[in-house]
Amino acid sequence: MGFLPSITRCESNGVTLLADAERPCGVTLAFTERTGGVSAAPYASLNLGDACGDRAEDVAANRRRALDAIGAGACAERLVNPRQVHGDEVVVVREGTDAAVAAARRQAREGADAVVCLATDVPVLLCYADCVPVVLVAPGGFAVVHSGWRGTDARIAAKAARILLAETGAEASQALAYIGPHIGVGDYEVSPELARHFADGFGPECVRDGNRLDLGYCVRAALAEVGVGEGQVASCDDSTAGNTDRFYSYRAEGMCGRHGALAFRPSGAV
Repeated sequence: MGFLPSITRCESNGVTLLADAERPCGVTLAFTERTGGVSAAPYASLNLGDACGDRAEDVAANRRRALDAIGAGACAERLVNPRQVHGDEVVVVREGTDAAVAAARRQAREGADAVVCLATDVPVLLCYADCVPVVLVAPGGFAVVHSGWRGTDARIAAKAARILLAETGAEASQALAYIGPHIGVGDYEVSPELARHFADGFGPECVRDGNRLDLGYCVRAALAEVGVGEGQVASCDDSTAGNTDRFYSYRAEGMCGRHGALAFRPSGAV
């Protein structure tokens, strides 16, 4: 595709983003941090999650700020935001007609953990507080994925990549992947049984220092299985649990908000 993916920290509309300024395949993608919003503690301040107990009006205001920050504010009514259920359901948005977008929004709210979007002017948001955010781009579309340990075990990022490539007709070599902030291996100790399960499925390298699980490694391994190799993947390695001034962490904080992964392909994008 002519360049390597990268994630850099920037500010837009008062919101701190981790983004690729190159806008690969015409896609604006970003991972939000927790600052720059209106929510009060324990959700302070840019909470984008609508299922963690925050005031609905504050979440709506925060989402408007985040969408404005990526240039998608005019399309806020077309936002696709799934009810995340830690499964492997993937919603596909093939067309940008009002009817198609409304149908995708309904399907997403029934429960899904990934959205593949081929349409322009349709922003997608998924929310996180330790799980792995993944954004995939290819010529003709993008995908946003929520990969907790269950989704990672089910290889949901690889499933979304397969669907994205099949729907767009792109080759795996044309795809790029962005892994956003998530709980780091040093902060994520799991049961011996779960550690063994992941080591059997992804190789012993995914478990370190006893029973500490490297979810990011597992996501990258799953993507490699579908031809999206290391050179096509950019990753933010700042652990959410160890950086609660910047990110939300359910494991470190308990009750808290959710930061987000956002993607959007405006009409006219190359």
